Amino acid sequence: MKVKQISIFLENKSGRLAQVTRVLGDNGINIRALAIADTTDFGILRLIVNDPDRAYRVLREAGFTVSATDVIAVEVLDEPGGLAGVLAVLQEANLNIEYLYAFLQKASKAALVVFRVEQLDQAIAALQAKGIRILSGEEVYAL
Repeated sequence: MKVKQISIFLENKSGRLAQVTRVLGDNGINIRALAIADTTDFGILRLIVNDPDRAYRVLREAGFTVSATDVIAVEVLDEPGGLAGVLAVLQEANLNIEYLYAFLQKASKAALVVFRVEQLDQAIAALQAKGIRILSGEEVYAL
């Protein structure tokens, strides 16, 4: 039920994001979702890709500072209040969300949201107990 996310530390310089995407593209790695958190001097690029182990390796070999983190991809009803319902389950379980970002899914009426929470296994159990679908890494990488 966990999805491997790749995080890349980037100096806030022109062309750095292009370099990352070029390395991935040249190695046949497809980006499924991304988010950037930045400051004046640097940014953290978070990626879900179709082959996270290979992405980690080729980015490190290209000289980037890279880390891998487990996250969960949660199916959220694509309707008003859909995300609020999922967040309420995590709140009831007293679980803190470190960050989240949307994930575009083709061929479904549901939205996907990627969550990084402090206690990943507890979050999975709480969401599943309420009937909320969590996708496996293999399902996400294949989208």
